[in-house]
Amino acid sequence: MAISTVKVKIDGVWHVLTYNATSGKYEKTIIAPNRTSFNVNAGHYYPVEVEATNAAGTKTTVNDLTPTIGASLKLRVLEKIKPTIAISSPGANAYVINSRQPIVFQLRDEADGSGINISTLVLKIDGGTAIGNGSNGMLCNKVTNGYDCTYTPPIALEDGPHTVTINVKDNDGNAATQISRTYTVDTVPPVLNVTNPSDGFITNNANMVVQGSTNDVTSSPVTVTIKLNGTDQGVVTVDGSGNFSKSLTLSEGSNTIVITSKDAAGRETTVTITGTLDTSAPDIKNVSITPNPVDAGATMVISVEVSG
Repeated sequence: MAISTVKVKIDGVWHVLTYNATSGKYEKTIIAPNRTSFNVNAGHYYPVEVEATNAAGTKTTVNDLTPTIGASLKLRVLEKIKPTIAISSPGANAYVINSRQPIVFQLRDEADGSGINISTLVLKIDGGTAIGNGSNGMLCNKVTNGYDCTYTPPIALEDGPHTVTINVKDNDGNAATQISRTYTVDTVPPVLNVTNPSDGFITNNANMVVQGSTNDVTSSPVTVTIKLNGTDQGVVTVDGSGNFSKSLTLSEGSNTIVITSKDAAGRETTVTITGTLDTSAPDIKNVSITPNPVDAGATMVISVEVSG
């Protein structure tokens, strides 16, 4: 009996095939669905149904569940858009004071995409051991179109620069563009040495120069601020060797000088110096010598009365 029609149904749409005398088969070139098949069913394929009708009107239908032939009626469609990776913390070239600074990042696939294959996640610090979902310190929460992840190093990192790289693929095998982020760990505050004045100073000169040196091995340059009696004294220049000096004008009486050194990570070292400006002059009120005159070689008492 002659075949009258052969058609196939894919993603709910029927397509009528045309007989090819050369191949002896019914064929048609059609456009695949524009969505990945990953989310269609548990098998991640589009089921294809074929219906053949003969001239007498008798129909035969096969589909993905038909024994023997069913395996060839499972259409897998792959999307070709790469997933994306974004790091929100730490910032690029940031200085952090936490040696176990959490790395916060987002993994996203496009809407209606195959979705992030979280088992392909690979995070490395300084090119070291691969860290994936389920690794100690890694926490990934599923959100719309992807995951929000945080990795907290279980072991403290050494002070200095570190580079993080992250890779992931979607469920259709598209690899995201690797992302990297460099930041610096600095857990040690800067060194601060004040060479002048000394704590507890007493002077009769209102003009004073504060001098010293500062340094931070990990996150130079270091900035210095100086406050006199609670008032900021303006810009303090620190040279390439870490030396600084600043001229101050003291107030009569007690003075408090606070010198603060701050590194790029925000860590601070502070030295507080207190001292006194006393510009008063002593007043000699009375002098007495007893006895006066005095015999040669004899003792005498000199008494001086001074105020101020």
